[in-house]
Amino acid sequence: MSDFVDSLHETFERLGRIRTRRMFGGHGVWHEDRMIALVANDTLYLKSDAESAPYFDALDLPPFTYVRQGQSMPMSYRQAPADLFEDRHEAALWGRRAYEAALRSGQPPKPKKTSVKKNPPAKKAAVKKKTTKAASR
Repeated sequence: MSDFVDSLHETFERLGRIRTRRMFGGHGVWHEDRMIALVANDTLYLKSDAESAPYFDALDLPPFTYVRQGQSMPMSYRQAPADLFEDRHEAALWGRRAYEAALRSGQPPKPKKTSVKKNPPAKKAAVKKKTTKAASR
């Protein structure tokens, strides 16, 4: 994991606990089992939607875009403002906006992976063959 991704735990400390995980050559950032951000090339992009877009537009923050079959594909994640990394209150505000956008998206929460040990299959009791007197002669 990159130092940048590791630093996000401190950046969003006032928002609450976040989890990060590698995905698609970058990293996903989750809060309360909702993906609120992604990191690509050490750039943070926050989840956005029509309701939160004006905040990003006011700061001229572009969407995360990737190229697929020669076409630019913008996603519903917008570049995070630089102030977010200097001010924990600002980070919590933007983190809440991203979390609320994730809630509004209608996507179900990502289930937590738990390490549940399955019970081993029950051992079958050994069955003794009954021998008949005729078979033993």
